Amino acid sequence: MASSSSSHQGEILKFAPLQSLVDAGFWRRFSSLKLDTLRIDQSPINITGFYAPCSNTEISNHLTLLSESLSPEPSEQSPEVEFRRGNRNRCPVPGILYNTNTLESFRALDKKNLLTMEAKKIFEDICSGKVEEDSAVLSRFLLISFADLKKWSFRYWFAFPALVLDPPATILDLKPASNMLNVEEAESLAAACNEWRNSSLTTGMPFFLVTISSSSHATIRPLKDWKVCQGNDQKLLFGFYDPCHRPKNPGWPLRNFFAFICLRWKLEKIRFLCYREKHGLADMESSLIGEALISLPQEWRDPQCIPKAVGWETNIEGKLSSRIISLAESMDPERLAVSAADLNLKLMRWRQLPSLNLDALSSVKCLLLGAGTLGCQVARMLMAWGVRKITLLDSGRVAMSNPVRQSLYTFQDSLSGGSLKAHAAVKNLKGIFPAVEAEGIDLSIPMPGHPVPAQEVDRVLEDCKSLQKLITAHDVIFLLTDTRESRWFPTLLCANENKIAITAALGFDSYLVMRHGAGPINSTLNNNDHSSITVNEAAQMGTLSTKDADGSCRLGCYFCSDVVAPIDSTSNRSLDQQCTVTRPGLAPIASALAVELLVGILHHPNRINAPGEIANSIIGSSEQPLGILPHQIRGSISQFSQLTLLGYSSSSCTACSSAVVSEYRSRGMEFILQAINHPTYLEDLTGLTELMKSASTFQLDWDDGTDEDADF
Repeated sequence: MASSSSSHQGEILKFAPLQSLVDAGFWRRFSSLKLDTLRIDQSPINITGFYAPCSNTEISNHLTLLSESLSPEPSEQSPEVEFRRGNRNRCPVPGILYNTNTLESFRALDKKNLLTMEAKKIFEDICSGKVEEDSAVLSRFLLISFADLKKWSFRYWFAFPALVLDPPATILDLKPASNMLNVEEAESLAAACNEWRNSSLTTGMPFFLVTISSSSHATIRPLKDWKVCQGNDQKLLFGFYDPCHRPKNPGWPLRNFFAFICLRWKLEKIRFLCYREKHGLADMESSLIGEALISLPQEWRDPQCIPKAVGWETNIEGKLSSRIISLAESMDPERLAVSAADLNLKLMRWRQLPSLNLDALSSVKCLLLGAGTLGCQVARMLMAWGVRKITLLDSGRVAMSNPVRQSLYTFQDSLSGGSLKAHAAVKNLKGIFPAVEAEGIDLSIPMPGHPVPAQEVDRVLEDCKSLQKLITAHDVIFLLTDTRESRWFPTLLCANENKIAITAALGFDSYLVMRHGAGPINSTLNNNDHSSITVNEAAQMGTLSTKDADGSCRLGCYFCSDVVAPIDSTSNRSLDQQCTVTRPGLAPIASALAVELLVGILHHPNRINAPGEIANSIIGSSEQPLGILPHQIRGSISQFSQLTLLGYSSSSCTACSSAVVSEYRSRGMEFILQAINHPTYLEDLTGLTELMKSASTFQLDWDDGTDEDADF
């Protein structure tokens, strides 16, 4: 080995501080972890940093955090993470993250104590011999942070704990390896380093031993082979991956390597190799070989001592202070919108509703029949609850009077005859929240009491089939139309398909919100083949018409309390009778209740078959986290009152009874046309005609001599 004098001899050895680099993917993954798993838990998190030898003569390498620096399940981590073996560019280093929930907590962290704790771990790993098995623990690091997930801003501060040698190490010699070795030694060492770095078994070991024989042959060994390296006139170097590029300073990892050498092996004169690269290969010109004198601090002789440590990173201005990064500007705006929209829901789950199923909400497909005052409000409430798949159906156009009450329309939508409501609503929904998967359908709903002219039969039948397909394709149907009769066919289809159906209806100062009960039978029949129904199946439906499969009473639908079939409610009426005249505050209230009802259904184990509950009663003592799940909610804004009511299905219902569903399954669209053109047919089919006849002939005897013909 060549020798040379050095101008550094006798000077205190100065180490180039290690610098951090955090990839944006780390913060994104940490944000997801915080929202979905950690929530308000401030427990320390084991993380992994990566660094490699310097490969640029002008820029030092950093300790880098990537998305994979976070383990998938922090709750399942052992106290010490078993790190993956590294590759040439990623030597893994253990670290720990302390994240706080508030900026005040971040500032209040005892930084001196945290650094001391990590330094103590390094000291204990040296004393126990763990370093010899996993040398990466010599470079363990610490990260404290505060994540402001509303603004996608992160305040953080790294520490790279280094045990303080007292007295400090002094340098005897430090030169490029090419100057300290002869040609044969330099070539052999470079070849050995390349082989070491290319091996999947050793590339993750950043500290190692180098022996150079008298024949100039270099060998690299792990630290645990210390005894093998003794004697035989071998020259010994203590090598480490040096992230520093400076020609006159070794990198920060050497500090703890020195502490290990003097504490574990009791050496005072150490010859070391600062291993650096060029274009991915060992570079003996930029790598350094030096010799230093070190002394074992007196207090280190006690294995229980608490060593002094330094290592908090300076910011870009060279001051001891935290750093701030904001990802808002670099992130896709749509992704930011999704994160912001989900934040409130996830905060609810943190604090109050651990069982809140956000996946069930985001995946449910909702069909809104009617894009008026109710439809607009329901759509917006659904988005607020995290529902992403919304279809709006309407056949109207935006009128000048609509925008002030119907929250998805603007004045521009009402110009030039008005845009189609369904399409305008979807356009504006996406303007509010670009990630919503919304679709607008321009379609009229066939209605009883509105006879179909012969020339319109084909079109009406196509509308019927389109509506049937839409209901089949969705999980939840909201009935939000203006008229009673427009709810009949959708109600029948929901009963037949056993779909969740929710009705919201408005009066001038009163409202009704209700969920329909399950259909008369949970059939696996092919609903497009109505001729396949058998007599036995029809009989089975008859026995189940008012009860669920477990024998309990089935909840009723919107038409179960009617004693007449739905008929035309708009013809021959004045303007005030044709339009829905209602107090402005009513629609938001009813819409909110309708959506809250859906959220309750989706979180109930029985979903559509959940029994009806009543407020302030033993029946209503719900154990569900969202509270009771009523059947009907009726309110009056003039009285500021609200009632929860319970109503069971009727065997004479014109929409959901087994007689009607059976007839629809057996006759299909022929039955629908007959019901549309002759509403009294539904009364005959369900027995309402006979019921009314019986009621009209029923008389009462009054002892006080009142009119004997009085109706009951």
